[in-house]
Amino acid sequence: MQPDIKILERCSTPRGEIQLQYRNNNYEIISNGTFLMATYNGESERLMVKASLDCVHKPQKILIGGLGVGFSLSEALRSNRVEEVVVVEIEEKIIEWNNLYFAEYSDHALSDSRTRVVKADLLKWMQETNEKFDVICLDIDNGPDWTVTEENNSLYKEAGLNTLLGLMNPEGVIAFWSANSSEAFALRLSEYFNEVEEYTVEVERGVPDVVYIAKLPK
Repeated sequence: MQPDIKILERCSTPRGEIQLQYRNNNYEIISNGTFLMATYNGESERLMVKASLDCVHKPQKILIGGLGVGFSLSEALRSNRVEEVVVVEIEEKIIEWNNLYFAEYSDHALSDSRTRVVKADLLKWMQETNEKFDVICLDIDNGPDWTVTEENNSLYKEAGLNTLLGLMNPEGVIAFWSANSSEAFALRLSEYFNEVEEYTVEVERGVPDVVYIAKLPK
């Protein structure tokens, strides 16, 4: 028997169609017909942030690329060492849905005084900002091999990695979420960082989620 799916909202964006639906007592976001994120099983998103914070002596300022349903933001705010979390999210609707539907799943993270949400394209924002961060956590795609838009491919290549390096404070770390392992991307990271770790998180169906954490720029 197929589960009942209730479509709550569907809208067009410059990047295509985005849909919010409710299924089995959870919310799901679909982008151009492809599953993007949901309010269940945020273990890998939380691990990405926690493992990154554990690598830094003073993780005072955090950048999160992609708001999602708020799991990454919520995890960052759990640490009393964190003074500010800047979240860059391109979709106005995802910010809106976090306020309307997802607040209880993220412990009302958007209402925390340490949270600053920037509605922008991360790729463009990175080129324009002068801010520096102790930790950068990126979850704007399904991974380096499965980007939401073609333009996002540059984030995982030479130009994007060089720009990200310019946003990092000394001794900082950067983390990437991925829906699958990517040996080519791990090798590329090793060209820019002295330490690259791969964490895997088992999921109910399919291959494990993967988090790459890169430390100590070369």
